[in-house]
Amino acid sequence: MLPPPPSHQGGDAPIRLTDNDAALAKLSAARLGYLSDPFIKHFVPRASFQPSRPPLINIGTFVRTVTIDDLVEQWIKLSNKEGKRCQIVSLGAGSDTRFWRLATGPQNDGLSTYIEVDFPENTMKKAMAIKKSKDLSVILGSPIDVKLGGTALSSPRYQLFPADLRQDPNISLKSLTTAPPPLNPSLPTLLICECVLVYMQPEESNCLLQWFQSYFASTGVLGTIVYEMFGLGDSFGRVMVSNLKVGETFEVLISARSPDELPRSSSKARNVSLPGADPFPSYQSLPSRFLNLGYTTARALTLKEIRRSYVEPEELDRISKLEMLDEIEELDLVLEHYAITWGLSLTSSSMGTWSEWGLVKREWNAQDD
Repeated sequence: MLPPPPSHQGGDAPIRLTDNDAALAKLSAARLGYLSDPFIKHFVPRASFQPSRPPLINIGTFVRTVTIDDLVEQWIKLSNKEGKRCQIVSLGAGSDTRFWRLATGPQNDGLSTYIEVDFPENTMKKAMAIKKSKDLSVILGSPIDVKLGGTALSSPRYQLFPADLRQDPNISLKSLTTAPPPLNPSLPTLLICECVLVYMQPEESNCLLQWFQSYFASTGVLGTIVYEMFGLGDSFGRVMVSNLKVGETFEVLISARSPDELPRSSSKARNVSLPGADPFPSYQSLPSRFLNLGYTTARALTLKEIRRSYVEPEELDRISKLEMLDEIEELDLVLEHYAITWGLSLTSSSMGTWSEWGLVKREWNAQDD
């Protein structure tokens, strides 16, 4: 159990606001044709008036999104191979639209439940957007029940819960396990953590992951995907830390080469710290997050390596025609400070099929090794 949570008053708002940056980046990438996401516009106020983001942001958003989509789709297919439907839990989900994209895609039948958890302020905004949009609410089915003063929402397959993930999960996540439990311990379950653990103290994120691991230890299969920045101790990483406007890191780093070159208004605009990045000075250290907690297996790749060796060449060729990109070196420098790590926690009887889960290097690029 964690010690009494520290006082976070005054520190939550900057973290919550990083979701706005992510939503604007996703909107820009979808509008310009990098991604297909007809739902993100419903979560961005005055979406049609929002300017497009620079190419570095659009490409980074593309690589991040298609990679996590690949891992999620694999998870659903492997669950089907085991004769089961799966459940997905997105921690710090913000304005993410993955549920709606899955529910209207070819993997729809393989999904049992999709659960999202975030700060109450963020879940209230999302619940309001869902109720306001027929495009979103019709996909949820009926009945749709808004609860807890508008901060929670439940439907047959989609659940939205408010929680501060930094607090003791036995308390903050209790609603996921109360009867009837929205979280089924017997189903293959995938956790998605996109830029959320990095804002937490290491002991807080470890406690959170251990809670889920314990919940599924006896009967379930648990997979976890983490996307975040790492290696912030080098000169380029220090620029990212000084910026403290994480969602706009790609944009600012186009012109900034040192913390002294960063716009002072940016560093003062957000008081965001990244304590969760401290234990991970390199991408090779990232799997230790899972292995030290007793996960069966774990692996990490930088976005730079994923773009180079794991994205289909046809897709790279397609997006290269969308916008002119001159800053290839800058793009590589940014992408090598972001990584996707995936880990599996299995019982001995669950091996076999699940060992297939993970990113697969494209054959056309095998000679690069």
